[in-house]
Amino acid sequence: MHAAVRKRWRFRQPSVIPGFGLALGFTLIWLTLIILIPLSGLAWRSSSLGWVKFWSIASDPRTLSALRISFGGALIAAMVNAIFGVILAWVLVRYRFPGKRIIDAMVDLPFALPTAVAGIALATLYAPNGWIGQFLLPLGIKIAYTPTGVVVALIFVGLPFVVRTVQPVMEEIDREVEEAAATLGAYRFQTIARVLLPGLAPAVLTGFALAFARGVGEYGSVIFIAGNLPYVSEIAPLLIVIRLEEFNYPAATAIAAVMLIISFVMLLLINLIQSWSRRRYGYGA
Repeated sequence: MHAAVRKRWRFRQPSVIPGFGLALGFTLIWLTLIILIPLSGLAWRSSSLGWVKFWSIASDPRTLSALRISFGGALIAAMVNAIFGVILAWVLVRYRFPGKRIIDAMVDLPFALPTAVAGIALATLYAPNGWIGQFLLPLGIKIAYTPTGVVVALIFVGLPFVVRTVQPVMEEIDREVEEAAATLGAYRFQTIARVLLPGLAPAVLTGFALAFARGVGEYGSVIFIAGNLPYVSEIAPLLIVIRLEEFNYPAATAIAAVMLIISFVMLLLINLIQSWSRRRYGYGA
């Protein structure tokens, strides 16, 4: 009993690799310099505004509209990527076809492509006189310079996060598992829902969280296709830049603090769901 308690409360597990103290110290120092100090400065500057002024800036209609477009667009884009990213990863893992390596390389294109270039390309395609937009306009569909354009841009930049997170996990799932389910009488949908998805759920949630986080803070690829109309298609990062150009640093700090709080809460919820999924289906804690 005593040994079990000591094992439970032990600070670190034995390892054949030495240097835990040095590695942990370096990690804490690096995280402090890169993350904690800037975030602490943001929190300190926001707290100096006072609750009344902070709430006045955060509840401004233009601020609320920008936050709604940023977080709503990022959420929709992450959900779309979670669905089609899994399908794309499945095709790349399970099938062989001509041009597979080209498609596999194209998935990483948003990583290497400058965001401004991506925004210009998307605006060129989906503008009312663009290659694609000119065919959608007669149907009453307008993408560029609308919130829909924001979602399209965020889908473009977030897709690789889901594909590259799910793909390695999917490669570890043996085909024999699917064949065993089929021999036991499971339909294809049952095999996907009860055999494949439980094992992929943590990876899908991780990819979803990464795509969502990237979408919330995305700037370069969005401003060219969004149109940046206040109360219509203006995103929160752009509003922060506008406040900085106006030398309105308190407003920029308050908006950034609100984004930080909302992002932290949503990512915390996603991580809790991910941990529950791992415990529920036995894929580690």
